[in-house]
Amino acid sequence: MAAARMELRAAGLRPLLCAARRGRAGPGARGLSRPVQCLRAPAGAARRSAPGEPPRPGAAWGLSRWGSSAAEAPATKTENDSFLRWLLLLIPVTAFGLGTWQVQRRKWKLKLIADLEARVMAEPIPLPADPMELKNLEYRPVRVKGHFDHSKELYMMPRTMVDPVREAREAGRITSSSESGAYVITPFHCTELGTTILVNRGFVPRKKVNPDTRQKGQIEGEVDLVGMVRLTETRKPFVPENDAERNRWHYRDLEAMARITGTDPIFIDADFKSTVPGGPVGGQTRVTLRNEHMQYIITWYGLCAATSYLWFKKFLRRTPAA
Repeated sequence: MAAARMELRAAGLRPLLCAARRGRAGPGARGLSRPVQCLRAPAGAARRSAPGEPPRPGAAWGLSRWGSSAAEAPATKTENDSFLRWLLLLIPVTAFGLGTWQVQRRKWKLKLIADLEARVMAEPIPLPADPMELKNLEYRPVRVKGHFDHSKELYMMPRTMVDPVREAREAGRITSSSESGAYVITPFHCTELGTTILVNRGFVPRKKVNPDTRQKGQIEGEVDLVGMVRLTETRKPFVPENDAERNRWHYRDLEAMARITGTDPIFIDADFKSTVPGGPVGGQTRVTLRNEHMQYIITWYGLCAATSYLWFKKFLRRTPAA
């Protein structure tokens, strides 16, 4: 009987098993009052097909789903690896492009420096009568003749004196021994042009900013001057605003300076030869252009080489078969 139950359970014939139990009990049997129990398959257990019986559709669907999932996993992994390969290739390609761009920028900067040096070293020309011509003449030496109006001096501060010898000696140091002071901006009436311009006479230390402390340097009478044309400036970040009431100027605002002094918005830096004993030190034009493009070229091309090697090692190098 136990073997028959197992066979019936394997075949999933629960109704027949229930009927067999009812027949054995018979009318009047002792187990009549007990509820008839039928063998139940465990929850979630798959029904086995008898020999010769076609497989159940649910079982076939489960097997096919398992097989398709197993086949899709390698395909998905291959697609992800391919996408990652080309995405990472953008790093060396981009670094190479930036390095090449810096090569072109360096050529442009070297030409700009050469043109600026040629302009600075050129022979002085008379100051143009048309102020519009000055827009293309920054750093160009010009020659003027006239006299100063020391009663309307302006002070650009704080400033340090331009001294190429000292700056070369202190290059690389964290601190500098340069003294703080100001540039003295003085109206200058050009007798030949009939206009009044602004002239940066040069540097004075802080203790000499007051004109009463440098009376010997206050030039009187008509003089010939050579200076470099300078244009107006835009205030840079972290640079304070100009304080016209206190006569403290932090950058060249030619319109405001001209309005305060009653001059034309024309500005020149007097050369070093204009220096007189006790007066401001001329030649305070700082002509420098940063040229750090070679460092950028080395950086970008180095990054390109390093990432290209890693990409090749990761995706292209073939390991020998075992």
